[in-house]
Amino acid sequence: MRVLKYPMATEKAVGMVDKSNTIIYVTDFRASKTDIRKEFEETFNVKVDRINTVNMPSNVKKAFIKLKQPYKASDIAIKLKLV
Repeated sequence: MRVLKYPMATEKAVGMVDKSNTIIYVTDFRASKTDIRKEFEETFNVKVDRINTVNMPSNVKKAFIKLKQPYKASDIAIKLKLV
């Protein structure tokens, strides 16, 4: 099962990259925080500090992924062409 679907590219999501070192990803509805953490860390070679999730009515889950300090969310946002 592929957990990560696509990153959010809204104005608020892009603002959170610089403000709180956080990337917002839309994930599979059945994914747990552990699944999200594992796939994100393996995909981008970073360490995740914490994950908050919100279940959306369209059977998807939004994951707010905050990175640990030496890693920068802005570097990942550049790779994903969000900024």
